[in-house]
Amino acid sequence: MIRKAQINDVKEIQKLLMKYAGQGDMLSRSLSELYESLRDFFVSADDGTLLGTAALHIVWDDLAEVRSVAVAEEVGRKGIGSQLVQACISEARQIGLKRIFCLTYKPEFFAKLGFRLVDKSELPHKVWGDCIKCVKFPDCDENAMILDLD
Repeated sequence: MIRKAQINDVKEIQKLLMKYAGQGDMLSRSLSELYESLRDFFVSADDGTLLGTAALHIVWDDLAEVRSVAVAEEVGRKGIGSQLVQACISEARQIGLKRIFCLTYKPEFFAKLGFRLVDKSELPHKVWGDCIKCVKFPDCDENAMILDLD
């Protein structure tokens, strides 16, 4: 079941994100950051067990980022990640956004959902705020991708 995250999901969201952050696949998120951005998050849960998460973070009047997409390894490749990103896309359309971007090491996954590769220079400087926290900054090797919602 995909739903908006609730306050009691935050520690489990962080645990899941930290697993992938430890592998260098995404940025880690502090509990403080997660509580502050809780309304950005969707989760997939089954019988109280968190299976995955994704967030839609608004950047500007026409642009948002899909980020923190993570699915527990034991339930991977069952469509949960796609469902979570689709929930973000639906919400973006509902609130009137024009474009969604992501920074990813999994371009094939996002391409299946309609995202296209773009040069990072096409993204506004504002999107790089989180990048300063990354150990790979300024030599980012992630792929920038955009989905036009028009």
